[in-house]
Amino acid sequence: MTPPAPLCYPYRVRDAPLPAGRNPEMPKEADAMRALREALSHSPDNVPLRRHLAETLVSLGEFDEAEKEFRRVLQLAPNDTRAKLGLAEAYHARGRHHVALAVLEDLLSAPEATGAAHLLHARVLLKTGQVGAAVRAYRQAVETDPSLADDALAEALGVDAGIESAAEVVEGRVRALDGEAGDTLTELERPGLTFADVGGMDAVKEEIRMKIIYPLTNRDLYAAYGKPVGGGILMYGPPGCGKTYLARATAGEIRAGFLAVGLHDVLDMWIGQSERRLHEIFEQARRTRPCVLFFDEADALGASRSDMRHSGGRQIINQFLAELDGVQASNEGVLVLAATNAPWHLDPAFRRPGRFDRVLFIPPPDAPARAAILEILLKGKPLEKVDHAQVAAKSDGFSGADLKAVVDVTIEAKLREAMKRGVPQPIGTRDLLAAARGVKASTREWFATARNYALYSNQGGIYDDILHYLGLKK
Repeated sequence: MTPPAPLCYPYRVRDAPLPAGRNPEMPKEADAMRALREALSHSPDNVPLRRHLAETLVSLGEFDEAEKEFRRVLQLAPNDTRAKLGLAEAYHARGRHHVALAVLEDLLSAPEATGAAHLLHARVLLKTGQVGAAVRAYRQAVETDPSLADDALAEALGVDAGIESAAEVVEGRVRALDGEAGDTLTELERPGLTFADVGGMDAVKEEIRMKIIYPLTNRDLYAAYGKPVGGGILMYGPPGCGKTYLARATAGEIRAGFLAVGLHDVLDMWIGQSERRLHEIFEQARRTRPCVLFFDEADALGASRSDMRHSGGRQIINQFLAELDGVQASNEGVLVLAATNAPWHLDPAFRRPGRFDRVLFIPPPDAPARAAILEILLKGKPLEKVDHAQVAAKSDGFSGADLKAVVDVTIEAKLREAMKRGVPQPIGTRDLLAAARGVKASTREWFATARNYALYSNQGGIYDDILHYLGLKK
């Protein structure tokens, strides 16, 4: 039997799912469904016909049935890209956004990915709160196929419907031209994270509240004591323990702008340009105050001047110190956070009061914090009863990044299993424990180095926290 001509299937997913069930006032669609099912009863392995049935079910809002049919198509033709996209749409319509993302990431790994796939990716990313990534996916979709421009989605993302917009994104990230900084591209973020999204670290959170959050929420009280709003905190510790994540959550907690500064944002081969760039970054933070200005790998920008042979590096450090001091302009409302894995390479002048006058050790999460992190990482994923505490107990010394690796390895194993069985299986405690056995704690190498500095180069007791953590000092 010759299958009917395929419907025009635009893959334009709506955020509000269509009502489930066929509309009794649409007999033509009901007749078409009966004809399709009758045809499939005679040719059950006909891929185009079964895919056409699944697409028709999507158009009628019957996403449960559509999901089953798309999975059947993929059992018959594992590389059918239209079926993968339709399956992702069905998952998205049913609120299973993380499963939809897994399908889309596989689909988008192909070089011939369609604009429709990027558009659906943007919608799913938006639903999961990844606004910056959603903006990039939407723009890729419109660049691939300009007819996919969607005013409603663009408005939700905070950009114009076209691809040339450079507007700021609410609770997300998008590059914007800074009119006062010449032709320099700067990046302003409005994080949606808060401290509730950060597992553990209660003592560190309280320090940040006292230094950064409370001065903003209790301005009059701080003003009565002559305490300005601003200042700096230096966070150090092994990599992957949440320093950058915590900085973003700090900005989200006070709904402030967030500027993340890396080495590439500052350094320039021409004499004087690096200092100019650093000044412009501070100026942008001052214009958008309250603003959290975050320097990652601060030891690279603020290395000890005594170790430098050339004056160029010293000039950058001198400029950095001058900006922290607010020599040319007030830093009121500019909250400076910095992170480093190697505080022993940082110039001591940065730790002077008024600059980074709080130096906080960010250790690997303890067992309750690891359980909280696992709970956050597993949120929204298909689960059976998971004993987070048991998994946390078997992951001593793991950083937050290591725990994410455990979850990623678990999901990959479950996806392989689902591909074989054709039915997704929930994640259980046993799956996480098996994955944890294959992941090594990445913090041990860092502590081997830090231990030597804490024992033999600990003038003023700056590294006492490391000794306390290792049990070498009471």
